Amino acid sequence: MNRFNLLPVTGEEKPAPYRRGFCVIGMFAIAVGLAACGSKDAEKKPGQALVRVNGEEITALQLNDELSRANVPPGQQEAATRQLLESLIDRQLVLAEAGRNKMDRTPDVMKAIERAKAQIIAQTYVQSITSKLAKPSIAEVDDYFQKHPEFFSQRKQFDMKQLVMSSNDASDNFKRALDAAKSLDEVAAWLEKNGVRHARGQLSRSSTDMPPEMSAKLLTMPKTQLFVVREGGNTLINAIIDVREAPVSAKDAAPQIEKFLINKKIKEAMDAEIAHLRSSAKIEYLGASAPVAAPASAASAPANGSAMKPGGTAQGN
Repeated sequence: MNRFNLLPVTGEEKPAPYRRGFCVIGMFAIAVGLAACGSKDAEKKPGQALVRVNGEEITALQLNDELSRANVPPGQQEAATRQLLESLIDRQLVLAEAGRNKMDRTPDVMKAIERAKAQIIAQTYVQSITSKLAKPSIAEVDDYFQKHPEFFSQRKQFDMKQLVMSSNDASDNFKRALDAAKSLDEVAAWLEKNGVRHARGQLSRSSTDMPPEMSAKLLTMPKTQLFVVREGGNTLINAIIDVREAPVSAKDAAPQIEKFLINKKIKEAMDAEIAHLRSSAKIEYLGASAPVAAPASAASAPANGSAMKPGGTAQGN
């Protein structure tokens, strides 16, 4: 039986509003704070002092900053304020103890502080650029919807049965048995007879979940025809049992299309900014070979069609 292989289908957790300890306050704040530990000439912190911990002030400005980052529901502000203040006290105690033990001067901590500082400054610059980008218009969203019926109005849902096995077990004998098999049950029987570990499964994937060339290929296949997908270290033997219409309306698709177009604009803006910065910079590779530049066509081509569709639109039926 004719077989073909397909590319694998590739598919922030916010913290709780507040909790005692360092989940909300963040261990990064401890690392950055270590840089100031042990300094006798540290400037007075801005803001009204709320608490002194061994002479070190915790201010209203610090507390308000933590409160704003915690996304606390309005009805829980008072309780959250008390708990966050206690967390700030805990953090200050840890900072002071770490400073007394000279942990702020260890190479690993100093490198972590510098790395975090660089990331924060760079991210702030990125946000200064992306915050100026215009939100996609209704016309842009509708235009994308109309130009990609395969993701929306003509979306298909594929119901499949599947056998999963390690690619290490895909011997020549197995491949010959697979070519001769007429059904998934025949493949499963061969695996069981030859002691090959495998698992059965059933799954449903939409045409939006997969690269366009893959969904187009599946639409040409008769039901029960076997096809193989390699995913990580596994080989997946699949058979389509049903193909259903699963259209997504313009109204339901709009939020995901908008998110996709925003991310696309951000990527394009940052690619242009990086290209500009590189063109005006003097970059010298010292003791290292310069990276080979990717061809323009390869750099702009979407991988597996993923840049052609808004992620998440395919979820749910």
